[in-house]
Amino acid sequence: MTPPGGADDRARGSGDDPSTGAREIADAVERLANLWSVAAQKAAVRLSPHQLRALRALETQPDLNLTGLAERLDIGLPTASRLCDRLEAAGLMERAVQPRSRREVQLRLTGHGRRVLGDVARRRAQALAGVLAALTPAERSALIGGMRAVLAVPGEAFSQPPEES
Repeated sequence: MTPPGGADDRARGSGDDPSTGAREIADAVERLANLWSVAAQKAAVRLSPHQLRALRALETQPDLNLTGLAERLDIGLPTASRLCDRLEAAGLMERAVQPRSRREVQLRLTGHGRRVLGDVARRRAQALAGVLAALTPAERSALIGGMRAVLAVPGEAFSQPPEES
C-alpha cells in the first residue's frame, strides 16, 4: 500500500474523476479538431471531412469496395456511391474491376489522391507542431504519454460510450 501523498496519489492527480477529465479533454479535442480542419482547408485541394475520411480509408485499406467503404464510414451505400463519384471526378480515386471477382468493384487512390493526402497530413502536422511548441517540454511529454495510453486502449472501448447514470 502506498501512503497518502505517495506515488499513486501523484500519478492520479486531478484525473480521479473521469467525467471531469472527459469534459476537459472534449474541450481540447474540439480546439484541435478545428485546427485540424483549418489546416486541411489550406491544402491545394479543399475536401470535405467525409471526403478526407474516405481517402484516408482507401489509403489504410486499399482493397475496399463500395460496401466496405460505406461500412467503414458508417454511411449508406447511395451516399458512399455519390461520395466516390465526386472523388473520382476530382481524380483522387478510381474504380477498378476486382481481379478475383469481375462483379466486384475495387476502389483505389490515384497518385493525385496520395499527393493530396500527403499535403493535408503535412499541413496538419505543421499546425499541430505550432501548438506543441507552445507547451513546455514536460507538458509535451505528458501529452504524448497520454496519447500513447489512449492509443493502447482496446478498440471495443471506442465503439460504445458508457451509459449515463
